[in-house]
Amino acid sequence: MRESAAERHDRLLELVRARGSARVSELADHLGVSPVTVRRDVEFLATEGRLDRVHGSVSWPGAGQAAPAVAPAAGAGSRELVIGMLAPNATYYFAEVIRGAHEAAAAAGARLILRISDYRPQEDAGRAAGLLAAGAEGLLIAPGWKEPDDPVEHGAWIAGLPVPTVLLERRGVPGRELDDLDRVCSDHSHGVLIAVRHLLGLGHATPLLVARADSPTAIAVRAGYRHALDALGLKSPVAPIGSVSAETDPDGFEHAVRALRTAVASGRATAALVHNDVDAIRIVQRLAELGVRVPDDLALVAYDDEVAALADIPLTAVAPPKHEVGRYAAELLIERLRGTAGRRPAGGEEPPRRHVDLLPRLRVRSSCGAPSETLRSPMSVHS
Repeated sequence: MRESAAERHDRLLELVRARGSARVSELADHLGVSPVTVRRDVEFLATEGRLDRVHGSVSWPGAGQAAPAVAPAAGAGSRELVIGMLAPNATYYFAEVIRGAHEAAAAAGARLILRISDYRPQEDAGRAAGLLAAGAEGLLIAPGWKEPDDPVEHGAWIAGLPVPTVLLERRGVPGRELDDLDRVCSDHSHGVLIAVRHLLGLGHATPLLVARADSPTAIAVRAGYRHALDALGLKSPVAPIGSVSAETDPDGFEHAVRALRTAVASGRATAALVHNDVDAIRIVQRLAELGVRVPDDLALVAYDDEVAALADIPLTAVAPPKHEVGRYAAELLIERLRGTAGRRPAGGEEPPRRHVDLLPRLRVRSSCGAPSETLRSPMSVHS
C-alpha cells in the first residue's frame, strides 16, 4: 500500500527527533523519496511549528535554543519531559490548537511530539500507542471522531491509557468513562449564543442555522443553536439547513444554498449563522450569483474564524479560543505529570479532575451589516 503523506510526515519527524537535526539530503535518503518531496514536507511541518529550518537543515523545535522562560518544577530534575499529542489534522482549526500546546510545552521545558489521525477514529488507538512507544509520558488526545456515536464506538480505549491524559476539544458521554478525564474545550454553545444575540441586536428576527454534521464542532454548533433558541424563547422560522462540502458533494452544497436563498426570498430569513468559514465564503459567493447580496439582503455570521476575515466581504465570525485550548491542555497535563496538580494531601484524596470550558469571541466585520428601515429594532448599530 502506498504510504500517505501523514505517514511519511510521522517518519520524518521521528528521524529528526532521534537525530536532533538533519540535512534535507539525508532525510531524502532515509525516507526513500526525492529531495523535492522532503523540502515540501519540511516546509509544511515548519509552518505548523513541528520542525525548525536552519540553512538547508531541519531540527527539532527548540533544539539549541536558550533555556525556556519557565523552568521545570522543583524536583523535576534535568530530564526532559515528553508529552504526546494526537490530533485529527494539523491544518484547519487544529493548527492553532497544536501551536498553543507546542508553545506551552516549550515554555515549561517539555517536548511535544505529534501524530495525526486524519479523522480516522478507528486508527486513533494505534496512533496513541505510537506516541507512547516514542517516549510520551502523558497524552493530549483529540480523537478523530466525526459521527455522534463515535465517542462510544471509538473512545473506550482512552480511559484505559496507562499515562495521564487530557482530552481537548472533545467531550465524553456523561456517565461513561471518558467523562472522568481532564478536558479542555471551547464552549460552542456560548459561541452560538453570542452570534444569535448579535444578530438579534441588529434588529433581525431569529437567524437561520446552516451547518454541517460531520465533526464534533459541527454537532456542538447544532446543539448550541437549539439551546440558544430555547434560552432566548425563540423559534426558528425553518429547520436548520444541512450543509456539506462543495468539493465532495457539489449537489448537496447547491441544495443547501438554494434552500437558504428560498428562505431569504420568501422573507422568512434576514440573517444566518453558517458553520464553517470555508462553507460561508462559498455560500456568499454562490448567493451573489443567485441575486442575494450579503449583507444587504442577508446578514451573515460564520463559525470558526479561520479564514473569515479574508473573504471579499469580510465575515463576522465566532472565534473559538483554539490557541488557548492547546495551551491550557498542555499546561494541565504538565501539572499532572510533575505532580503540582496531582499531589495528594496527607491522608486525603487526589485533587479533582478538571473540565475547562473556554468562551469563544465574536469578531465583528462587514457581513452582518447594519439594520435597514424594514427591521423591527429601532437601534442604530453598525458592524
